[in-house]
Amino acid sequence: MWLYVIIIIVIIILIALFITYNNFVKLNNKVKEAFATMDVYLKKRWDLIPNLVETVKGYANHEKSTLTEVIEMRNSAYDNMSDDEKIKKNEKLSSDISKIMALAEAYPVLKANENFKDLSKQLSQIEEDIANSRKYYNATVRDFNNQVEMFPSNIIAKVFGYKSKKMFEINEEERKNIKVGL
Repeated sequence: MWLYVIIIIVIIILIALFITYNNFVKLNNKVKEAFATMDVYLKKRWDLIPNLVETVKGYANHEKSTLTEVIEMRNSAYDNMSDDEKIKKNEKLSSDISKIMALAEAYPVLKANENFKDLSKQLSQIEEDIANSRKYYNATVRDFNNQVEMFPSNIIAKVFGYKSKKMFEINEEERKNIKVGL
């Protein structure tokens, strides 16, 4: 009699283990898929930056430090970066793009330039796509992190090496108002 009870308890524990493990796999794959989607938009923005900087350069020669910083960062090999490196670089890039757009406000002739208008429109669309995919990515990371951190699944997470993932958050520099002076 007790043997049957023990066997049933072991079977229930094994079923719970399998279900929890499979849930980790599912959530981890959702995070990967969400990052891959966001990565497409981040790469588009990454590729658009040199054109935007070149257009602005002609109008704002004395603002070279901001433009040079963006180009130097942009020259890193995007495809060779880890997901965390991509997130960090793109957080910095978001801040620098804000500076460039604020800089454009100070130059009415630049703002009226057709090439700049087109690039700005493309950038705005990409930024909107990034914002939407960032929301989805962060939601999947939240679900995954909840599974990693909550009891009893946190025990299984430790056993199989699952760790919390980093959210794609806005950094302090992006929170500040950008001021451009001439």
